[in-house]
Amino acid sequence: MSIKPEIAKRRTFGIVSHPDAGKTTLTEKLLLFGGAIQEAGAVKSNKIKRHATSDFMEIERQRGISVATSVMAFEYRGLKINILDTPGHQDFAEDTYRTLTAVDSAIVVIDVAKGVETQTEKLVEVCRMRKTPMIVFVNKLDREGKDGFDLLDEIEEKLGLTVCPLSWPVGMGQRFKGVYNLYEKKLNLFQPHGKQESDEIVQIDDTNAEILDQYVGDAAAKELRDDLEIVQTVYPDFDREAYLKGALSPVFFGSAINNFGVKELLDCFIEIAPTPKARETEERIVNPDEDMFSGFVFKIHANMDPRHRDRIAFLRICSGKFKRNTNYLHVRKGKSMKFSNPTAFMAAKKSIVEEAFPGDIVGLYDPGNFKIGDALTDGESLHFKGIPSFSPEQFRYINNANPLKSKQLDKGLSQLVEEGVAQLFTKEDNGRKILGTVGALQFEVIQYRLEHEYGASCAYEGLNLHKACWITSEDPEAMAKIISERKRDIATDKDGHYVFLAESAWALKMAQDNYPDIEFHFTSEFQ
Repeated sequence: MSIKPEIAKRRTFGIVSHPDAGKTTLTEKLLLFGGAIQEAGAVKSNKIKRHATSDFMEIERQRGISVATSVMAFEYRGLKINILDTPGHQDFAEDTYRTLTAVDSAIVVIDVAKGVETQTEKLVEVCRMRKTPMIVFVNKLDREGKDGFDLLDEIEEKLGLTVCPLSWPVGMGQRFKGVYNLYEKKLNLFQPHGKQESDEIVQIDDTNAEILDQYVGDAAAKELRDDLEIVQTVYPDFDREAYLKGALSPVFFGSAINNFGVKELLDCFIEIAPTPKARETEERIVNPDEDMFSGFVFKIHANMDPRHRDRIAFLRICSGKFKRNTNYLHVRKGKSMKFSNPTAFMAAKKSIVEEAFPGDIVGLYDPGNFKIGDALTDGESLHFKGIPSFSPEQFRYINNANPLKSKQLDKGLSQLVEEGVAQLFTKEDNGRKILGTVGALQFEVIQYRLEHEYGASCAYEGLNLHKACWITSEDPEAMAKIISERKRDIATDKDGHYVFLAESAWALKMAQDNYPDIEFHFTSEFQ
């Protein structure tokens, strides 16, 4: 039986933004429209005991930020929607970069007052490199913010996107009356109660009609007409082919916290967004409608349920049909495995799945078999490309603060490092352990999780390093030479690969000049 109808039903996308732009709130409201949850959580309120569905780790609830990607699936208008809510904070960018390898499109959330921020630029750059189609959602229209045209200029200039507004705000902040949906020719009237009743959506095919003035007032109606004239003159018409190639980005305006503009975004998204796309491997291009199953692990998370000490590998299905209790080849290990309780996700809530299709994300209980980037197939040896592991930029010595809990500390460190939240290096000269991360906040998260999930405590000691680079050579003598001569600068990673620890950019340059037969790698993707 063909799996094409199942593929046609699926939309898998990531939501990316700078912290505090409202990404997790938008995720909540999309779930609300999909009937996946009954009421939205208050992401930052300590008074309300509900929390955002997608922020399931204890530390996320305390800090009010997302520190790990969470996966949620729901049905909407006969389609299966898979959302990956990513961390916005730059210290967790590595998790986000890897997650973007598992999506087919993205929604970029921008705060109307703050405009385009640095982390958004970095994440959009990753999407652009992969030609991932992007829709922009300008959020928090109920607050005072930047002029709509200034914002569009900023998005084009800073993010390098060609934009195409599909909705346009009527006023902003105190004057915010609603949004005119250019895609459906409807006026959505804003009511701050956040319920968005259907009688507040008015069909207005001709914005020159007097009915517009009756709904929003003469001044607002004139401003909207003038703005729409500029929009239709300056910006290109929507072209789905250009959007799917990543060459055109539709823009929507709304207020996620008030539930406003979210349904329009979702309705348009499911119409235009791509179905699961082909994936590149070192061997060949893998198409989703192939009969043979294949998928790759893009994330590993330990202790999603701290009571059960479970560890879950997130598998993106790329082709064929995944079935429960079926033998599949673990390509890196070259051995056959089957899974008796693969799960589908609703953030921390999980349910067992019998089968899954391209575009779906499946959780596999993992006693330690998987690493990020691993492939599972029906038997073919495939190696999926473009799943990065970055060279860390922050370093600290990690010391055991409780000698009675050494085993717990070793186990916790080993599992957290497998998740990809940090890199662990062991120095050649004295055996001391060094933790390397992309951002400083990760040290805090690791310390918290070691204590609360593994009962271990650690202390950090400062370490001034510029870079950690993996080193390889085709000449065993050259490798032996650098290891013996530069022992104090050499460490091994968790897999036993040699790493050069450079104290400064100058020291790294000198090492590269002095050891011409050694290759210095800044990501571990080469392994």
